Amino acid sequence: MYAVTVHILIKSEFTSAFREQMLNNARASRSSEPGCRQFDVTVLSEDSNHFFLYELYDDQAAFDAHRATSHYREFIDATAPWIVSKKAQFFQRIDPN
Repeated sequence: MYAVTVHILIKSEFTSAFREQMLNNARASRSSEPGCRQFDVTVLSEDSNHFFLYELYDDQAAFDAHRATSHYREFIDATAPWIVSKKAQFFQRIDPN
């Protein structure tokens, strides 16, 4: 499994709109991408502008396919101006395998 974690800090005036867009993107990923096994959206308890994503894909090819979907591209286009910072990391899940 290919695991992706992402920390995203949003400009406070866009937090609500970002949350809505992020949830729509995650739901579309889980429901329409066969290689997407998990897509969790969380927010830091003490900072509602700080989102954390945990995503699981069959492999890197499935993640690359995710990034090519129209819902992902639309999400990126809509939310890019709202982002203060974004850090993604990529892992190979080793347990459970």
